[in-house]
Amino acid sequence: MEKTESHVQTEQLSDRDILRCAGEMLAAKGLLGRSEAQQFVTSASCRRIDSDGSTRRFWRVQTNEAPCCLIAAPAATSPAELAESRSAWKIGSHLRQKGVPVPELFGWDSDTGVLLFEDLGDIRLQDLVAKMNRMPTEPGNSDIDCYRSALDHLVVMQCRGAEGFDPSWCWDNGQYDYQLMIEKESGYFLRAFWQGLLGHEVGEGVEEELQDIARRAGGAPADFFLHRDFQSRNIMIKEGTVRFIDFQGGRLGPLGYDLASLLIDPYSRLPLSLQDELLSYYMQAIDGYVKIEEAAFRRQYSLLALQRNMQIVGAFSFLSQVRQKVFFLDFIQPSLVSLQNRLEEPLFKDYSLLRTMVNRGLKELVPA
Repeated sequence: MEKTESHVQTEQLSDRDILRCAGEMLAAKGLLGRSEAQQFVTSASCRRIDSDGSTRRFWRVQTNEAPCCLIAAPAATSPAELAESRSAWKIGSHLRQKGVPVPELFGWDSDTGVLLFEDLGDIRLQDLVAKMNRMPTEPGNSDIDCYRSALDHLVVMQCRGAEGFDPSWCWDNGQYDYQLMIEKESGYFLRAFWQGLLGHEVGEGVEEELQDIARRAGGAPADFFLHRDFQSRNIMIKEGTVRFIDFQGGRLGPLGYDLASLLIDPYSRLPLSLQDELLSYYMQAIDGYVKIEEAAFRRQYSLLALQRNMQIVGAFSFLSQVRQKVFFLDFIQPSLVSLQNRLEEPLFKDYSLLRTMVNRGLKELVPA
């Protein structure tokens, strides 16, 4: 859900160029025979697959000799896109070495940004939730167990992933901080939703409220690994186990952000009672790594959840209006409802201007 609002393209690699590069990489790794590599571009062993909100291009590779893998390539070879591809390689390799359930990475080409990695299939955590008419919380429910498993692995990623993490691997910012919150979360909300989608001017005093929220959210310790798009469409289920993808936006940050990303995820729309149950489960799981004070952590969680919620609304507004990806329209309204509910907490009683904006936005928004 982490999307950039502008995208500067340089050289546009053709699909043929990308597949030729991937075939050579597969052959160099011994995953494809030389003769197969020469025919790879025109063979039926590659199939283009969708990329959600990303501008990157993806192919699924299926051959008799090689294990199934995916090819990922940037839309173009601008410095930013190549840097993002490098981040996926560096961060993914680091997380896998730390025991985090990310896909195996087979190879990366620095000139084109082409990346080869393990194919985890098509089942996402969101797909499990979508099949259910309700979310019972009794022990033994496999879908709830998947959430608990995701949280168990999340604490490993947050704590062990921070060990030896090099911020230079990050393609845009190595730290989740106040400036990022203002520019890419609350600012994204203002530009893409309030001004872009609804066409309103930003009223006096609104930015001051958002700055105050960001300052308070920035008080949480921020020396843990942060995925920053940890939601149900980025958690795959392969052979009954959870696997994490789309970690290229990772950096150092606070504990509560990724937790909030999963629990308030508009794709799954977990009931508030289940969100609270999973929040309590997480606090038990993290206790094995870090000692936290519950009341303070819950305050930090709410502040970070509000930040994440504004980022979500901004991203969905941008993707649906600017990128014309209508899939995301359906999720703007539930994201606003979540934001509205969060602002009713006593912690946010002083932010009347933001609350008024959200209430007005809900009234004006035409459901997709």
